[in-house]
Amino acid sequence: MIKVANAPCSWGVIENIAGERITWKTVLNEIQATGYVGTELGDWGFMPTDPARLADELTSRGLEMVGSWVSVHMHDATQLDADIHVAVKTAGLMAAVGGNTPIVVLGNDPFVDPMRTGNAGRITTEHEMSASQWKTFCSGAEAIAKAVKAEAGLRTVLHHHVGTWVETPAETRRFLDNTDPALLGLVYDTGHWKFGGGDPRAGIKEFWDRIRHVHFKGFSQEIADRSRAENWDAVQSYKNGVFSELATADIDFPPIAEFLKKQNYDGWIVVEQDVLPGMGRPKESAQRNRDYLREIGL
Repeated sequence: MIKVANAPCSWGVIENIAGERITWKTVLNEIQATGYVGTELGDWGFMPTDPARLADELTSRGLEMVGSWVSVHMHDATQLDADIHVAVKTAGLMAAVGGNTPIVVLGNDPFVDPMRTGNAGRITTEHEMSASQWKTFCSGAEAIAKAVKAEAGLRTVLHHHVGTWVETPAETRRFLDNTDPALLGLVYDTGHWKFGGGDPRAGIKEFWDRIRHVHFKGFSQEIADRSRAENWDAVQSYKNGVFSELATADIDFPPIAEFLKKQNYDGWIVVEQDVLPGMGRPKESAQRNRDYLREIGL
């Protein structure tokens, strides 16, 4: 049975983005009020890090812990030990409140590298990692996944994501071709896939065997076209609303939902509408997104 969650990033809790943030209690209250049954953790320290308290806060709202993004630096071997530490720490908290079901979602620290951030949505081969960086990246990801499994019993996935070192379908394919399927899967994000140059309906079929987690994220082709024409960076694209509400998105979600059902997918769909702090009306958008998913049978 597919379950539907939302995430703090839909309320402007975004890695490396400064600004006044809404409180975690409000985020959890509004996730519950708009009809979702799960949440992602958000940045470390945004929600309580005491397992007993976090479990109580989730249980009192009828919410489950789904997973968490973990910012790492896999192309840089000198930071591997620190990356393993933060991933295991995050996994341990989630396992304490959610058992063995939450997912650790790896991605290189977003919006830190100016070249990748500045070319978001228009990455070409000249922007890709070198062969040696790819080797370091893939081996680092496997080392993190091994530690997470050994210490917390959780699964690990990579997030293809604008502003990081794996954005495009080609980069995603290369990563999966060079990592162990028993260790690493993929979180498939419809909005990031489309912004990275992919077809969301084709991509979910191509990579189905490695997909362990799904993000339903809207996408505005008009805003993406402006981003490319005016050379916006990833943060400017967020600010201008490249990740739209689901019902108005330039993504055909019903066939994707039907594909998941036919594959007997029994994991989570997490709605993510990435906004910057203070941007939009998150609760209203969350409600419209949930209503739309009900309309298409989710």
